[in-house]
Order: sequence, then structure tokens, then C-alpha cells
Amino acid sequence: MSRHAGMGLWRAAWHRLLAHRSQRLALGTLALLVLAAILVPLLSPHRYDLPVWQHILEPPSLARGSLFGTDGLGRDLLVRVMWGCRISLLVGLAASLVSVLIGVAWGTTAGYVGGRTDALMMRFVDVLYSVPFIPLVIVLSVLFGRNFLLVFAAIGAVSWLDIARIVRGQALAIRQREYIDAARALGMPGPTLLWRHVVPNLAGIVVVYATLTVPSVILFEALLSFLGLGVQAPLASLGSLVADGAVEMQAHPYVLVCPAVLLAVLILCLNHLGDGMRDALDPRQR
Repeated sequence: MSRHAGMGLWRAAWHRLLAHRSQRLALGTLALLVLAAILVPLLSPHRYDLPVWQHILEPPSLARGSLFGTDGLGRDLLVRVMWGCRISLLVGLAASLVSVLIGVAWGTTAGYVGGRTDALMMRFVDVLYSVPFIPLVIVLSVLFGRNFLLVFAAIGAVSWLDIARIVRGQALAIRQREYIDAARALGMPGPTLLWRHVVPNLAGIVVVYATLTVPSVILFEALLSFLGLGVQAPLASLGSLVADGAVEMQAHPYVLVCPAVLLAVLILCLNHLGDGMRDALDPRQR
């Protein structure tokens, strides 16, 4: 018998996740990045948005207290990178939450109701799949202007499609279970049955997908910001900082390397934790 057999599902999954040294390292690194993103801008005497013309493009220096150097407007790059980490994490978490909520509601309804409703709802998903992502963002930018909320809307418009398909397939299987027939026989209303019996049985796969969606959304946002369609100055995301650094990469490579390395580490930790959560919730390991 597994040593986790007496534990609840989520507690056992958490223990399995932390049993691996690489998962603990990824979780610890991610926690340090989040803590630094919160504290560094608060404790630093430098502002993320105020140009300092006498310190333009100064290299990293411990003596001057500028660990990452300064950017093309003399702003402290460490503070800018930490602010960018804040924005990227905010976009990733918020857009992923919206994606999960829409995808679960859409997929559960389509899979449980079935029939013509299922066919119509999934054909709508197919239509959205066929819409090119970047041209859609450009059109939204022209119609509504470059707004921070536009990033959420653009990413949310496409990121829920995959989870809707996955949840729909699981809902089709769950609706055939005996306890669903028993609930119907007892006269339980459809919405109540979905909320009490179908959605809880989808929790594992939804949590796993959500952990894997966050890094994908962060990369989406980085791509938009790199193309100039995402976060606008004076705000910065890791993607916009990488775009700014690409302009100075030959003469001042640190302006590119610092945000690029942080973005890579952030994505690596999130992907590793997502894979670990998927393995921890695998029923074959219980």
C-alpha cells in the first residue's frame, strides 16, 4: 500500500510534489522571484518610471548600487526587471484564471448536455481556433487603442479553447457514470448536478492544466510586448524589456541578458512545477 494512501487527494499530491528535489528547487526559486518582485521596487530608492539622464546605459556596478545597470533612459534596470516580473506574473495568473473559468464552464456544459448543443458549442470553438492570433490583437488595438486590459482580452480570447476541449471530453465520460444516473433519478436539477458531481471530478485535470497555462500565457504576453502590442511605457513587462534590450544588445548586452535570463528562469520553474503537478495527480501513482 502506498504511504500516501491514508491522505486526502490534494495532501498526497502535495507530498508527492515536494518529494522530488528538482520540484522543491523550482518552487523555492519561484517563491524567491515573487518575493523579489514585490520587495525590490518597494525598498529600492530608484523609481521604475523616472528617467535619470546622467546615468544612461551604465553597466552593472555594486559600488553604485546598480546590480543590473541602467537602461537607455538611465532608469535602474533591476527595479524595471522586478516591475516587469510583477506585470508578467499578473497577466499570467489573471489570464489563466479567466481561461480556466471560461473553459471549464464551456466544456462542462457542452460535454454534459451533448447533442446539438454540444455540436454548436464545439463548432464555435473551431471557428475561434481558425482566427489568427496576432492579426486579432492588431485589430483590437486599432479599435480600442493600446490598453493594458487589452492584453488580458486578447490572451483570454484564445487561451480557453484547449481546456474547453479537454474538459468537454472528460465531461462526456463522467455523464455515463452510475452516480450521475442516480442523481438524475433522484430529481437533482441539471445545474446542481453539474456543480456538485461533474465539476469536482474535473478538479485534478483543471489544476494541472492551469499550472501549465500560466507559463504559456506569460510567453504570449512577452510575444505581444516584444512586438509592441502589449504593455506600454512607462510600465514594463519582461517581454517589453527584452524588446528594449534587443536594440542595445551589441553595445550593452546586459540590457538584454538580465530580463531574458529572468524570463527564462520564470518559465522554466513554472513549466517544471506544472509537469510535477501532473505527475503528482496521476491516479496510477496513488
